[in-house]
Amino acid sequence: MAVYDTLGAYEPPRTVLAVEPSHVMLAQRPPRSAPAVRAVAERLPLCDDAADAVMALLTIHHWTDLAAGIAELRRVARRRVVVLTWDQQIFRERFWLVRDYLPRAAAFDDTRAVPIGRLVALLGGARQETVPVPHDCTDGFGAAYWRRPRAYLDPRVRAGISMLAQTGEDALAPGLAALADDLATGRWHERHAELLVLDAIDVGYRLLVADI
Repeated sequence: MAVYDTLGAYEPPRTVLAVEPSHVMLAQRPPRSAPAVRAVAERLPLCDDAADAVMALLTIHHWTDLAAGIAELRRVARRRVVVLTWDQQIFRERFWLVRDYLPRAAAFDDTRAVPIGRLVALLGGARQETVPVPHDCTDGFGAAYWRRPRAYLDPRVRAGISMLAQTGEDALAPGLAALADDLATGRWHERHAELLVLDAIDVGYRLLVADI
């Protein structure tokens, strides 16, 4: 999550503050990253109206109290709250990895995915924007490697995708073995030839923008 101050009311203009609950993730931040504080969304260490905008990126499914977390975003933001999330039904239907190989990962996400309608209601209304995933996406979230299937065979890649890391290697093993075989034989490329000519796809990621 990140908060932004462009008016300079509390901090210098264009100040960015990252909020991260994990010591591990904080330690992995590259040099010269924005300042970061260890905290959780449900209890942000900021005063009311502290920032122009607050942004939560693929994080709400990890929160212990969604309503409290959204209320905190609205409390801290002066102008806007932005949430990047996904539509689980679209994701299940369109993303080949979970549809064809890792249904148990999809089932795990079923237990924690937040319906878009509920999130819009908690935000007090929000406009919804489709977020296509580019074929060369550099952020390693769930569908980032949709045109680079071999990446999902790398345990380091899977460790950075909570859907896969939290499902567990034993549950993923049969599907990953099938994917490895399909890549080795060329079956994956035959089945998904239409993907190889696309620059981006919509697999359900959605940006919700709520003006305060």
